[in-house]
Amino acid sequence: MTTNKSNVTLTGLARRFVEDGLLDEATAKDAFLQASSNKIPLISYLVQNKLADSKGLAFSAAMEFGVSVLDLSSFLPEMLPEKVVDEKLIRKHNALPLYKRGNRLFIAVSDPTNIQALDEIKFNTGLSTDAVLVDDARLREAIDKFLESQDTSMGDLDDADLEGVETEAGDNDDESSTVPASDVDDAPIVKYVNKMLLDGIRGGASDVHFEPYEKTYRVRYRTDGILREMSKPSIKLAPKIAARIKIMAQLDISERRVPQDGRIKMKLSKTKAIDFRVNTLPTLWGEKIVLRILDPSQAKMGIDALGYEEDQKKLFMEALEQPQGMILVTGPTGSGKTVSLYTGLNILNTSERNISTAEDPAEINLEGVNQVNVNNRVGLGFAEALRAFLRQDPDIIMVGEIRDLETANIAIKAAQTGHLVLSTLHTNSAAETLTRMMNMGVPAFNIATSVSLIIAQRLGRRLCSACKEPLEVPRNVLLEEGFTEAQIETGFTLYRPKGCDKCNKGYKGRVGIYEVVKITEELASMIMEEASSIKIAKQAQAEGFKNLRQSALDKVIQGVTSLEEANRVTG
Repeated sequence: MTTNKSNVTLTGLARRFVEDGLLDEATAKDAFLQASSNKIPLISYLVQNKLADSKGLAFSAAMEFGVSVLDLSSFLPEMLPEKVVDEKLIRKHNALPLYKRGNRLFIAVSDPTNIQALDEIKFNTGLSTDAVLVDDARLREAIDKFLESQDTSMGDLDDADLEGVETEAGDNDDESSTVPASDVDDAPIVKYVNKMLLDGIRGGASDVHFEPYEKTYRVRYRTDGILREMSKPSIKLAPKIAARIKIMAQLDISERRVPQDGRIKMKLSKTKAIDFRVNTLPTLWGEKIVLRILDPSQAKMGIDALGYEEDQKKLFMEALEQPQGMILVTGPTGSGKTVSLYTGLNILNTSERNISTAEDPAEINLEGVNQVNVNNRVGLGFAEALRAFLRQDPDIIMVGEIRDLETANIAIKAAQTGHLVLSTLHTNSAAETLTRMMNMGVPAFNIATSVSLIIAQRLGRRLCSACKEPLEVPRNVLLEEGFTEAQIETGFTLYRPKGCDKCNKGYKGRVGIYEVVKITEELASMIMEEASSIKIAKQAQAEGFKNLRQSALDKVIQGVTSLEEANRVTG
């Protein structure tokens, strides 16, 4: 049962945050409902979704409860009491033991209403517990540092003992093809490969490329969507590097003629592991290997962190609340489609729903969701998985990608018979998605009656908030770029990247740029008439749905990204 936001009466901390000007009432009500639904403290939800400043929240909560705020930066990990509270409890309640006096234990928390944390820690330790209020963002950093300092086996990301980082392969059906790791267990190569992967994680890379050429070898990272060269080892090391990575992923090191796919799990500590999706490709001068760094936490950031405008977010949430229909996410490789889909699945993931996904391969593990890796070698494709799902009493089905007519027809049939279906297509816009399905052979009537929402998306680089600087642009240039007269009259400041020690050439992180189109009656009629993508796009514009270019320019007006980046992403 969904609670109507208008029926929510703000009390306690939520009311205080509105009174102190940290949130507007609508945002506070929505955050209160979402935090309650996700069973997390309100302050944690607000900080995780970047809806309010964590320091401001801490001081506001302190005033509400008449307590002081402690600065955690004065506490070093080695000063904190060891092995007093189980790490599972620390993670579960976002609570950190600060110091012990006699039988009293002082616990750092960011939410003073989190009585359950104190009670559970008190029960497990046998000590009296007292809460100390701290900044939520500082608390999360302190917890990570504290737990890593306790995990001495392989916890930190320093270069001192890179050979000691544990790795294990993902599932591999052909175990007979693997070769013992000792055959290529060359310590310098082990250390070098581990360093490249760890540096990629530290630098926020999404992909790591190992590339052999005739006389050179290079390693590149894709960070914030841009590839950068990071290392140039000797070309003589190419076979050993390839063999080491293939051993880590349990691939056949003797097979160099065909591409191979695998998976690596790198255990950084007892509490932290990173997955890599591995692909090898035979080239003229050896095997090029690309590793995609998979971050499960991205799917749990919350929809507010992805960059949707309020009207776009509302359309997405309304579509997710429907019992049936199809939501299609479209865009090029690396545009964040998987994160968008899993953010939606994470919202829908409750004990009352049966959710199944078919992917190639599953990139993000989500507990409570039945995930299937398609395997065409054994006859388990998207179509076969979908047929099986329909016999498994499903509520929600996610198809990694609609690639052919058979998969499209089964997915549409599911959407028409009481199931919510989420999937992706590789097209450039919402309108092109509809015509692409028609070109695949899907009857226009079926598209019009099953598809409820289309999201086309790109990822643009965020300007670094520490160093971005204002940019003066003539009015005529603004008009040529696509800004409206009304926007120019209202006034806004454009920014450009500068570059500092906190960012990559003026950018830090990425933000989603979206075109969200709901299939209205008028659009459905045009689909059934098999209108062109140009006519469908014009109708979507007439109905107020912003295209990718307009959404990118909105991000420029907001100071989130630069005009240069908007042009790079949307043309």
